[in-house]
Amino acid sequence: MTEPADLYHQYERERARAERLADRDEFRGALVNSLQEGFFVVDGSGAVIEINDAFAEITGYGQADLPYPMPHPWVGDEAAAEGRRDALLRDGRLTGEIEIRHRDGRRRWVAVSINAVTGQQTGGDHSGGLYVGTIRDVTSARATTARDRAVARLATAVSVAKSVDEVLNITLEQCRESLDAQRLMAVIWPKTPGEGPAVHVAGEPAVASWDELDDDWRRTLDDARSWIPLTVTPVGAAPSAGTTRGFVTVLSGARDVVVCLEHRVPRVVSDEDRHLITALVGHLGSAMQHVRQFENARDTSLTLQRSLLAPIDLPAGFAVRYEPAVHPLEIGGDFYDVLPVAEHRIGVVVGDCVGRGLAAAAVMGQLRASTRALLLTGAGPAALLEHLDSVAELIPDAFCTTVFVAIVDTEKGTVEYSSAGHVPPILLGDDGVRALLDEACSVPLGVGRSEPRPQASHPLAPGVTLMLYTDGLVERRDEPIDTQIDRVAAVVAESRALPVEEVADTVLGKLAPDHGYDDDVALVLYRFDHAPLIIDAAATAPELTEIRHRLTDWLLDNGVVDPAASDLVLVVNEACSNSVEHAYRGRDPGRMHVLAERQGDSIRVRVTDFGSWKIPPADPGTRGRGLLLMRAVSDQVDLDGTPAGTTVDMTFQLPENVN
Repeated sequence: MTEPADLYHQYERERARAERLADRDEFRGALVNSLQEGFFVVDGSGAVIEINDAFAEITGYGQADLPYPMPHPWVGDEAAAEGRRDALLRDGRLTGEIEIRHRDGRRRWVAVSINAVTGQQTGGDHSGGLYVGTIRDVTSARATTARDRAVARLATAVSVAKSVDEVLNITLEQCRESLDAQRLMAVIWPKTPGEGPAVHVAGEPAVASWDELDDDWRRTLDDARSWIPLTVTPVGAAPSAGTTRGFVTVLSGARDVVVCLEHRVPRVVSDEDRHLITALVGHLGSAMQHVRQFENARDTSLTLQRSLLAPIDLPAGFAVRYEPAVHPLEIGGDFYDVLPVAEHRIGVVVGDCVGRGLAAAAVMGQLRASTRALLLTGAGPAALLEHLDSVAELIPDAFCTTVFVAIVDTEKGTVEYSSAGHVPPILLGDDGVRALLDEACSVPLGVGRSEPRPQASHPLAPGVTLMLYTDGLVERRDEPIDTQIDRVAAVVAESRALPVEEVADTVLGKLAPDHGYDDDVALVLYRFDHAPLIIDAAATAPELTEIRHRLTDWLLDNGVVDPAASDLVLVVNEACSNSVEHAYRGRDPGRMHVLAERQGDSIRVRVTDFGSWKIPPADPGTRGRGLLLMRAVSDQVDLDGTPAGTTVDMTFQLPENVN
């Protein structure tokens, strides 16, 4: 039996030992918490069972909620975390940099080092022991490196940008990941009062105009014009959560350019975010100033270039396009002209001066003015080029200019032409058959020759498409020019059912190289449609016979034969008879006008008189069946009757065998 004295001494020894252990635990806790790096202990299941104050500060998760089982709440990628745990169990150690999610929502990067506690594992199995680890916040260091790289990439990329949209797209790509950006907007206020601001957008959601922006952004961007330029300001903040929708800054001293970077979702603004966006804004401001100066110079040069080209008003059936090259200023020596020179005769010219830039544009302007003056003298294509040779001798740098001159006769359905070293135009029939106008070719302007310039003529069938162009459309470094001409002909053939304006756009769009045309392109298209029938006659019965004969002949010329032709003549005669009988009743006969046009696979006829309109009776009896007949035979009838006259529009769909 133990004596009381022995129990007392044993108690004192145990108490002293406990005090030493408490002191040691207190010392250990103080030591661990004094570490600047985060410290943690993990058990074999992966749960974090002990942490220090630095760990709580780095992650936002403190000791009160210990333990933290897997998946840990600060882990962003659970699959990656599982892989790291497997590696730790296998090797007994783990080092690396991983991304975590702070309790307040911020994303941070930490350097992690974990090792198994010695003696707590057996052999290669580390699943049953303890692990101690440290984490160190490396977000700032990584952000600095990423910022420097992003700024360097941005500075290089925007230095060659040629437009505001290109600058925005480049900048957005450099900060899409680092700032979780989804959209970058630039709003530019015009110098002219009263005009709305232009909006340029990279990313989503896209908007095309100032009015499409939501009210909050419009107010913010408008208010920003009063801010200090190049000052980066978070906007759309929620004070309670400390989050922001993005950054806004004024880029110019004139306060006419405001840029907004919008986050994908609201986020907490970190110092790294501010440093990165401030660095990006500096380069963005310089790039925007550069491209705006470039665009102003380009607009000025293109205005000059287009003022030297053909007029806007074109004869029926024509479409023109001028596509500048992608080089700075985007002007050159390509030119074209479309000019009526006599009744039913239209002059068409396409040319290409040697060289590029202002020098070539100056030569182009002089040659085009001379060509237009020579066309108005009535000179034929070959004679015109002969005279133009003499003009070129007086113009510096006009040597070796290529020119194609054609005279289109819309009444005879012919094209006369002569070429001075120019690429051959393409003639594409309504049936898809292709021909090249290459029978009257000679050397470029100013080049010595012993023979007179040749001239040729080619018929124009109804529905044919004629396309003149400059070599920028077909010249490629890696392909023969004949191959490209074949491609152009194929595109025209595929789009021959489209209106001529749409054919021009289709050709330019489908033939454009991936990086844009590296040489100017001038393009002239002409669709030779069936000539319309126009009759202006007295509204008298004897004129009806002449109208029927002329309409029948016109229909035959357009390939319309019986029974379709007879039906069409019948209803047109009925419409004209109504004008004769009713339009001028009680007065001297006036005039009636007949216009017949072929529009693709249909015939449209308009009969117009200038008399009074008579409302048809509800029961016409044995008379007054003309309108019913017109509606029965025509595919569509539109009647417009007013006190000033009556117009009847009739449309007839042609049979499939009519060409």
